[in-house]
Amino acid sequence: MRLAFLGTPEFAVKSLAELVASGHEIAAVYAQPPAPRGRGQKVRPSPVQAFAETLGLPVRTPRSMRDPDEIAAFQGLGLDAAVVVAYGQILPREVLEAPRLGSFNLHASLLPRWRGAAPFQR
Repeated sequence: MRLAFLGTPEFAVKSLAELVASGHEIAAVYAQPPAPRGRGQKVRPSPVQAFAETLGLPVRTPRSMRDPDEIAAFQGLGLDAAVVVAYGQILPREVLEAPRLGSFNLHASLLPRWRGAAPFQR
């Protein structure tokens, strides 16, 4: 299947790796823009961006997925599905509904028991 992957933290890297290993075509990887990280607060790419770049996958790091140009670019990818894992933005309906089979969100918390702003920490 032709997929887009949207994720940012280390937690999401394994999901992307599994999709690649399964033979799916990754049309684009979306991650949050590079930000200050670590002790020195140097601007670095997110774990998902860094991993995707090592595989030679196309990476996009838009500040907002609500930007009309970003929505149009996403819609133009001709996707079968999108996989979202801890991306870090609320995605507009136009993005979620763009893939032919829809978008799938993988979530690691034990919802609804540990819901709220910080389910991992709880």
